Amino acid sequence: NTYAPVSYLRKIFMEAITNPDIAILSIATRPDCLDSDVISLLSEWNEIKPVWIELGLQTIHPKTSNFIRSGFSLSDFESSVFALHNSGIKVIAHVILGLPNETPDMMLDSVSYLGKLSIFGIKLQLLHILKGTDLFNYYQSHPFPVFTLPEYCDMIASCLELLPPQMVIHRITGDGPKDLLAAPLWSTSKKHVLNQIQKNLKEKNTWQSRLFNI
Repeated sequence: NTYAPVSYLRKIFMEAITNPDIAILSIATRPDCLDSDVISLLSEWNEIKPVWIELGLQTIHPKTSNFIRSGFSLSDFESSVFALHNSGIKVIAHVILGLPNETPDMMLDSVSYLGKLSIFGIKLQLLHILKGTDLFNYYQSHPFPVFTLPEYCDMIASCLELLPPQMVIHRITGDGPKDLLAAPLWSTSKKHVLNQIQKNLKEKNTWQSRLFNI
């Protein structure tokens, strides 16, 4: 990430980017950890090798964002995306599908919003409820609906329809640790999930020509 002094970031990431076996420097960080000095440093590295910055937006809805304690606003995210884009740095945004109290339309609103921004790629992540977390405690005391596999397949198809063809899809699901996962349990079989998503996309004739980086 970029939550450190510029002097320290320069040291550790220069070691990586100058390694001949490294093709791309991909850094996952937060919008509120990208001040002008950090972006200037990223731009400097981008002249050496491609730099990708991954930002976990998760949702555009303030109520949900506050619930998951993201700690930054949508305007913070936008400012970071614009600053990175103006510096020629590619951005990959993360969205969580299935967050508590969000309707399918709300989730699609988040994806549609990202489809209109100047970003390079997107990661669509299924919500996992893991034992021992605050979310697990909330789920036990306030049960909320989680995706079934057919519902999630339909959601992915709907998301892809909202995204421009040039946007790279870096992820369309995920698998939580089996010993910690409380729900949805069907997600433990990632190969089966991916096969079902692909089958659903073919049946719906949704972007069959797109190549998925999974």
